[in-house]
Amino acid sequence: MTEIISKKILEYLADLARIRLDPKKEKKLLSDLESILDYFKDLQQVDTSTVRPMTGGTFSQNVFRGDGGERLDKNEKIIEDFPEKKNGLLKIPPVFSAKGGSPPKADASREHASGGE
Repeated sequence: MTEIISKKILEYLADLARIRLDPKKEKKLLSDLESILDYFKDLQQVDTSTVRPMTGGTFSQNVFRGDGGERLDKNEKIIEDFPEKKNGLLKIPPVFSAKGGSPPKADASREHASGGE
Protein backbone atom coordinates (compact mmCIF):
# COMPACT_ATOMS: atom_id res chain seq x y z
CA MET A 1 0.00 0.00 0.00
CA THR A 2 1.38 3.42 -0.94
CA GLU A 3 1.41 6.23 1.55
CA ILE A 4 -1.82 8.19 1.11
CA ILE A 5 -1.62 10.24 4.27
CA SER A 6 1.60 11.38 5.90
CA LYS A 7 2.37 11.96 9.55
CA LYS A 8 2.53 15.71 8.81
CA ILE A 9 -1.00 15.65 7.34
CA LEU A 10 -2.26 13.60 10.29
CA GLU A 11 -0.85 16.17 12.72
CA TYR A 12 -2.43 18.97 10.68
CA LEU A 13 -5.84 17.24 10.77
CA ALA A 14 -5.50 16.66 14.51
CA ASP A 15 -4.76 20.36 14.95
CA LEU A 16 -7.83 21.32 12.89
CA ALA A 17 -9.99 18.95 14.94
CA ARG A 18 -8.38 20.27 18.13
CA ILE A 19 -7.50 16.80 19.36
CA ARG A 20 -4.28 15.65 20.94
CA LEU A 21 -2.77 12.55 19.38
CA ASP A 22 -1.15 9.91 21.51
CA PRO A 23 2.29 9.28 19.92
CA LYS A 24 1.91 5.57 20.68
CA LYS A 25 -1.31 5.37 18.65
CA GLU A 26 -0.26 7.58 15.71
CA LYS A 27 1.11 4.68 13.69
CA LYS A 28 -2.11 2.65 14.13
CA LEU A 29 -4.23 5.71 13.26
CA LEU A 30 -2.17 6.37 10.12
CA SER A 31 -2.61 2.75 9.07
CA ASP A 32 -6.39 2.87 9.68
CA LEU A 33 -6.82 6.13 7.78
CA GLU A 34 -4.79 4.80 4.86
CA SER A 35 -7.02 1.70 4.72
CA ILE A 36 -10.14 3.87 4.69
CA LEU A 37 -8.79 6.19 2.00
CA ASP A 38 -7.53 3.24 -0.02
CA TYR A 39 -11.06 1.84 0.01
CA PHE A 40 -12.23 5.02 -1.75
CA LYS A 41 -9.78 4.23 -4.55
CA ASP A 42 -11.58 0.90 -4.98
CA LEU A 43 -14.93 2.67 -5.06
CA GLN A 44 -13.70 5.01 -7.79
CA GLN A 45 -13.21 1.96 -10.03
CA VAL A 46 -16.89 0.99 -9.82
CA ASP A 47 -18.84 1.68 -13.03
CA THR A 48 -21.71 4.03 -12.13
CA SER A 49 -22.54 5.14 -15.67
CA THR A 50 -25.93 3.39 -15.58
CA VAL A 51 -26.89 4.71 -12.14
CA ARG A 52 -29.26 7.64 -12.15
CA PRO A 53 -27.85 10.58 -10.12
CA MET A 54 -29.65 11.46 -6.90
CA THR A 55 -29.88 14.68 -4.99
CA GLY A 56 -30.88 14.58 -1.38
CA GLY A 57 -30.69 10.80 -1.19
CA THR A 58 -34.24 10.14 -2.35
CA PHE A 59 -36.41 10.23 -5.45
CA SER A 60 -39.42 11.58 -3.52
CA GLN A 61 -41.05 14.68 -4.89
CA ASN A 62 -42.70 17.57 -3.15
CA VAL A 63 -46.37 16.81 -2.53
CA PHE A 64 -47.26 20.16 -1.00
CA ARG A 65 -49.49 22.65 -2.72
CA GLY A 66 -47.89 25.40 -4.74
CA ASP A 67 -47.37 28.83 -3.27
CA GLY A 68 -50.04 31.33 -4.00
CA GLY A 69 -51.87 34.09 -2.28
CA GLU A 70 -55.57 34.56 -2.03
CA ARG A 71 -57.44 37.67 -1.11
CA LEU A 72 -59.67 37.35 1.92
CA ASP A 73 -62.66 39.64 2.18
CA LYS A 74 -62.39 39.45 5.98
CA ASN A 75 -59.29 41.69 5.92
CA GLU A 76 -61.17 44.54 4.26
CA LYS A 77 -63.99 44.25 6.81
CA ILE A 78 -61.49 44.35 9.71
CA ILE A 79 -59.81 47.41 8.24
CA GLU A 80 -63.18 49.16 7.78
CA ASP A 81 -64.16 48.42 11.39
CA PHE A 82 -60.83 49.55 12.89
CA PRO A 83 -61.38 52.56 15.17
CA GLU A 84 -58.51 54.79 13.99
CA LYS A 85 -56.71 55.10 10.67
CA LYS A 86 -54.06 57.56 9.56
CA ASN A 87 -52.50 57.84 6.07
CA GLY A 88 -53.87 54.44 5.08
CA LEU A 89 -52.39 52.73 8.18
CA LEU A 90 -54.10 51.37 11.27
CA LYS A 91 -53.36 53.51 14.31
CA ILE A 92 -52.91 51.73 17.65
CA PRO A 93 -52.22 53.03 21.15
CA PRO A 94 -48.52 53.58 21.94
CA VAL A 95 -46.58 50.52 23.02
CA PHE A 96 -43.46 52.34 24.25
CA SER A 97 -43.28 55.81 25.69
CA ALA A 98 -41.17 58.44 23.95
CA LYS A 99 -38.91 58.71 27.02
CA GLY A 100 -38.44 54.97 27.38
CA GLY A 101 -39.79 52.68 30.04
CA SER A 102 -43.37 51.47 30.28
CA PRO A 103 -46.18 52.69 28.05
CA PRO A 104 -48.55 55.24 29.48
CA LYS A 105 -51.36 53.82 31.63
CA ALA A 106 -54.69 53.48 29.85
CA ASP A 107 -57.59 55.39 31.33
CA ALA A 108 -59.93 53.57 33.73
CA SER A 109 -62.73 53.18 31.20
CA ARG A 110 -60.45 51.30 28.80
CA GLU A 111 -59.08 49.07 31.58
CA HIS A 112 -62.60 48.15 32.67
CA ALA A 113 -63.72 47.42 29.09
CA SER A 114 -60.71 45.21 28.38
CA GLY A 115 -61.12 43.17 31.59
CA GLY A 116 -58.21 44.88 33.38
CA GLU A 117 -58.14 45.82 37.05
